Amino acid sequence: MAKHWGDFQYEIYLNGMAGAVPRLPTDLTRLEELAEHRLGAGPVGYVAGSAGDGSTARANRAALDRHRIVPRLLRDVRERDLTVEVLGRTLPAPLALAPVGVLSIVHPDAEPAAARAAAAQGVPYILSSAAGTPMEEIAEVMGDAERWFQLYWAKDREVTRSFLARARATGFSVLVVTLDTPMLGWRPRDLERAYLPFLHGVGTANYFSDPAFRAGLAKPVHEDPDAAVLRFLGMFGDPGKTWPDLAFLREHWDGPIVLKGVLHPDDARLAADAGMDGVVVSNHGGRQVAGCVGAADALPGVAEAVGDRLTVLFDSGVRTGDDIFKALALGARAVLVGRPYVYGLALDGRSGVEHVVRSLLAEFDLTLALSGHRTPATVERGCLAPAPV
Repeated sequence: MAKHWGDFQYEIYLNGMAGAVPRLPTDLTRLEELAEHRLGAGPVGYVAGSAGDGSTARANRAALDRHRIVPRLLRDVRERDLTVEVLGRTLPAPLALAPVGVLSIVHPDAEPAAARAAAAQGVPYILSSAAGTPMEEIAEVMGDAERWFQLYWAKDREVTRSFLARARATGFSVLVVTLDTPMLGWRPRDLERAYLPFLHGVGTANYFSDPAFRAGLAKPVHEDPDAAVLRFLGMFGDPGKTWPDLAFLREHWDGPIVLKGVLHPDDARLAADAGMDGVVVSNHGGRQVAGCVGAADALPGVAEAVGDRLTVLFDSGVRTGDDIFKALALGARAVLVGRPYVYGLALDGRSGVEHVVRSLLAEFDLTLALSGHRTPATVERGCLAPAPV
């Protein structure tokens, strides 16, 4: 029998009989405000901040809010199964933890705590290149659990080649290539505090532990950390990359490759033509281009263009279980969630991340059932209606 994620609510109610209530809100939209009070201004601004005046982050929410779910009744939904096939993998639900770097700025347990939480719940953890923990340590704490590696595509080909080899050797099964960050966007909340963790060697663990990276240093990292930081900054992004460069990644990675940051149907078609396996419809949570199209507004066009050729994933703006339902109805196969689990980590470590995952999937399971569906497979565009203007 498939797991009923919605039963989490009964666990909460039963614990309440013994006087125990959840440590964190079950309305996950409240987490950001709590994290604002818990974290320092620099870290919370880095996580919550967006490009420009925040218009794209607002557009992401507006794009999801423009749709309303239309429930169907008298359908047998006693048994549900949220299992989905994604990139040749069987996942217990259409959810993965998005790649978020420098997690040590919000909690000392950082990436290992998030990875353990994902493994405990069976959802994929996507490790950022810009993590504060080397990929080998994440592999060790996750055991056989599903893990994907997110690549910030460096200028240095040997470092990129080394990253890919290390990730494959340590059991990362899917490569997620972020294309929308060849340089940092204009982020006022960080700029106003001159807050960039990388300048202090935070979020550089995969680089500083890499043999190809270290080979380019005159002295070991610990002897001249400033030189290591400068080398990192000089190679982190590459605005000169073009579509033919994808052949290099295909040559050095024998598993699925997903391109993250796709918003235009023509770019999705180019990804398919280049032999990629999937795309993530994403605007980096609004952190790169102010005034950008909302990700959920872009999703149907991309899904229509390549849904029969590529696995279409979605992120940017997901905060609730009904957001997951809407994203699937608009053409996504699964969603990635970012900021909510980071807030959960900040507030309660690994347990906070697990709380976020369980709450999201409980709400999604219940939304699915109460809308007349037993599996994500039957969720499609006709399940939605436009919100009143």
